[in-house]
Amino acid sequence: MSAHSTISRSHRVRNRIFVFLHRVGLPIGPIHLLTVPGRKSGLPRTTPVAPVVVDGVHYVLQAYPNSDWAKNARAAGQGVLTRGRRSQAVDLAEVPEAQRADILREFPRQNPLGVRAFVQNGLVDSPSPESFAAAAPRCTLFSATPRGAHT
Repeated sequence: MSAHSTISRSHRVRNRIFVFLHRVGLPIGPIHLLTVPGRKSGLPRTTPVAPVVVDGVHYVLQAYPNSDWAKNARAAGQGVLTRGRRSQAVDLAEVPEAQRADILREFPRQNPLGVRAFVQNGLVDSPSPESFAAAAPRCTLFSATPRGAHT
């Protein structure tokens, strides 16, 4: 199974449309915006994500292998998760591979329209929850915990 590492021009345009709609207060579907500082420039970088909520915790996962947003999130360890005009500062922690399967199973249940990107990119074999669980070694996953909410 191959995994593509870049997004197409049409996806970049679509992402810009999602960002614009959120900024004017019109969120679409389960999409949120994740803004993290660039690891080289330090400038804010924003990308649409479709969080999965498990036991009250938001998780964001990477549909495009080697994407810059995941590298930036890993380096920064924090960001801002936005839905429409509501923003929440979050701490981003990469979930260890051994703990990803149960969370990944929830993605096709909670975001069925987002499954196609994972199949097209070769991260999963099918849209089934078990296929997502089996992709734990290939899918980077971050918990997005409200800043200051840690014990």
